[in-house]
Amino acid sequence: MMSNHWRAPLAALAAIAALTSAGCAPLLIGGAVAGGVMVASDRRSPGIQLEDQAIELRVRNALGEKFPKDRANISVTSYNQRVLLTGEVAEAQMKLDAEAIAAKSDNVRAVVNELHVGSLSTQANRNFDTALTSKVLAALLQAKDVPSGAIKVVSERAVVYLMGRVTPGEGEAAARVASRVAGVQRVVKIFDYLTEKEAAAEATKPSADAQPK
Repeated sequence: MMSNHWRAPLAALAAIAALTSAGCAPLLIGGAVAGGVMVASDRRSPGIQLEDQAIELRVRNALGEKFPKDRANISVTSYNQRVLLTGEVAEAQMKLDAEAIAAKSDNVRAVVNELHVGSLSTQANRNFDTALTSKVLAALLQAKDVPSGAIKVVSERAVVYLMGRVTPGEGEAAARVASRVAGVQRVVKIFDYLTEKEAAAEATKPSADAQPK
């Protein structure tokens, strides 16, 4: 099962470096690093970030035991304990079963089931989605009024899914930026919304490293 998002924090710096070295920093679609990067401005607590990683592992393992690889290609993304299922399954019942499995996993508070019923994507399709995530992430990094570190990007079948804890204004701005990236067919917002006051409070919180032991 293949996921179209990466998490290494260094990817954000790599994206900027790639844009600069290529002489295309002002461009919105010139990046070369895949999305899903969560950097210091991640608005989840460290505990929730770890729980999201654990949820993804549990759900992936459960789905892998249930469905053969030649019948299902499912990517699992958890943000703030909300699980996004993307990819393809061969039958409609498999889509329902996948959602039920994810929903029953420990500490999952909601499931967004975006699985496509039909033939599985090709490796070329998946490579395209990975490149598309790269472009969207690069665009978000370059955009004003978008907290890119608080947004996770997932691309599947040329549809871009945006997850994160943002204000309505930040979410709209991020969606506009993503929709303008070449190759994006549709943008789906899966945000947990904050008020402006809540977002401001998040910005003033000390980092985990700065908190007293």
